[in-house]
Amino acid sequence: MGPDYHPDSVIDDTLVEVRRETDAVSTVRSALLQLAYAITDLGGSTKGILLVISPKITDERLEKEERYVKKVLAPGVSERLGIVVYQDGELRGLTDGMTIEVRRELGRLAGAELASKVTKIHSTRIYYEILKVLIHQWIVDNGPMTADWLGKTVGCSYPTVANALKRLGSSITRNSDRRFQLAHFPREEWARLVAVSDQGRATTRFADRSGQPRSPESHLRRLEKLNIPKLAVAGVIGAKHYYPSLDIIGTPRFDLSLHCPGTHMDVSFIERLDPALQRVKDPHQPVSVVVHAVRRKNPFFVTGEGSLSWADPVECLLDLHEARLESQAVEFLRFFEERRSHTP
Repeated sequence: MGPDYHPDSVIDDTLVEVRRETDAVSTVRSALLQLAYAITDLGGSTKGILLVISPKITDERLEKEERYVKKVLAPGVSERLGIVVYQDGELRGLTDGMTIEVRRELGRLAGAELASKVTKIHSTRIYYEILKVLIHQWIVDNGPMTADWLGKTVGCSYPTVANALKRLGSSITRNSDRRFQLAHFPREEWARLVAVSDQGRATTRFADRSGQPRSPESHLRRLEKLNIPKLAVAGVIGAKHYYPSLDIIGTPRFDLSLHCPGTHMDVSFIERLDPALQRVKDPHQPVSVVVHAVRRKNPFFVTGEGSLSWADPVECLLDLHEARLESQAVEFLRFFEERRSHTP
């Protein structure tokens, strides 16, 4: 085993490599060959296991690649090499010769990898919630804020706020009283947020199954009568609430923001809004209604006339990007930038 190679785990005489959510056969192949080199160097009874967690390729393709790699290896090596798949809480590919210790360690490794992913996703979501609040304060020109206020608004700790501000670097202007604000619109960070907003916000999509879909304007009128709490109008209709001159003809879909600072996103209200709506998972399928989760403590919803509330401008701007209305998104942002420039 070369001095630069370090397996993800060693269990007695078994080396383990871990790959998570791989969608490339080449990744499986290189990991198997890496293990083959290592167990060849070590000799004896050393074994190698490739633990593939929640793969995005089929078991058939994995098995085919395993057979292909083993075919080019010496028999004494190929017999000591194998793939174990962890999917939906179960280990597949375990052989009778695997000890209890190996089985337990594979389960522990899989659990640790998945927990690490959840932690990373949560950390990313919190960072982008902080960024959205900073951008909201900049767009509406609310001036500087304190770390305590920002933490309470988002629902996170002071160290988390401090790390986010550090990441933003020169995009932050700090006052002598320790308050701070964005120095300018952070376009690079915004582009990253747009790229991950679908996952970061948690998005649920609905398509009409009746063959006669209601218009977004019809859904808006229906929503106004229902008086559903913690729900706000976003998307094109929300953007036109703030900027009526937005250059767009028609409304492609009805976007809503749902305030759910916990983990549960309750979209049961959809049945009351329109019984013909059915949830769809394919992000490329045409949809009629889209619901986005707003996770921070303060959603910045604006109360309108009657029972309607409006999502804040940042959520509306994200919706325009997601709907691929890029020119309208640029126009909407420019409206707020010009308004800021004219503020005394």
